Amino acid sequence: MSLPAIAPSDLSPRPPVPGIPPVAAPRVPAVSPLVPPIAPAIPSVAPMTPPPPPPGALSPPPPPSAGKGPGLDANQLADLASRCAKLEQLDYFEVLLLERTATPADIKKAFYRESRTYHPDRFFHITDKQLKEQVHELYKRVTEAYYVLRDDTKRKKYVSDVTGPERAQKLRFTEASEAETKAAAKKEQEEQIGTHPKGRQFYQQAQKDIDAGNWSAAERNLKMALTYEPSNARYKENLAEAQKRLQEEAKGKGDSFKIR
Repeated sequence: MSLPAIAPSDLSPRPPVPGIPPVAAPRVPAVSPLVPPIAPAIPSVAPMTPPPPPPGALSPPPPPSAGKGPGLDANQLADLASRCAKLEQLDYFEVLLLERTATPADIKKAFYRESRTYHPDRFFHITDKQLKEQVHELYKRVTEAYYVLRDDTKRKKYVSDVTGPERAQKLRFTEASEAETKAAAKKEQEEQIGTHPKGRQFYQQAQKDIDAGNWSAAERNLKMALTYEPSNARYKENLAEAQKRLQEEAKGKGDSFKIR
């Protein structure tokens, strides 16, 4: 069964009926074609830059130069080259940048200062062969200087050498210098206590008598010591002092004419 055709005239709006308000046709929303929604545009953001440091802030230290060692600046490199160039003309005090009147504490402090800067372990990774050799030579001489100057006996001998006419030949403390130092120390000890066992025995007893103020016994023991070592200057010096004290005691007692 087919539906009757609708004439165009049937779709035209009807004339209003008296007494009945017209009815508005329902509004059909317009349908947009199927287009995907467009995402809102995101404004581009410029990369953030760190704020400038406040006034007076410390800037980080620059990285060390490649192949130039850890922390050695231009001045230190120049100082290293200069000191190595004249190393053979420097005495141990000059190597440690010290005066000859430096105390043992000053010497120790100078050695630690140089070690912190030029210890070879701080330069093991660098590729500059010349710099490595300079550091090695300077640190070797610094260690040698400390070894000699920290010893009171060696320092005394070394100062005598470098202030004498043979300074140029005595700048380094060699095995010969070591032997000379030991011989001088032995001689000094022998002059103090003697070389003969019996002479040393009487001299040591005389020293105890002197400490006790017993000058008569000291004189007796010193004379006995001189029978074994008649040329010992120390024995003679102490005997003269003991006899002087005995004379002073005798004068104090009014007995200056007593025959001994």
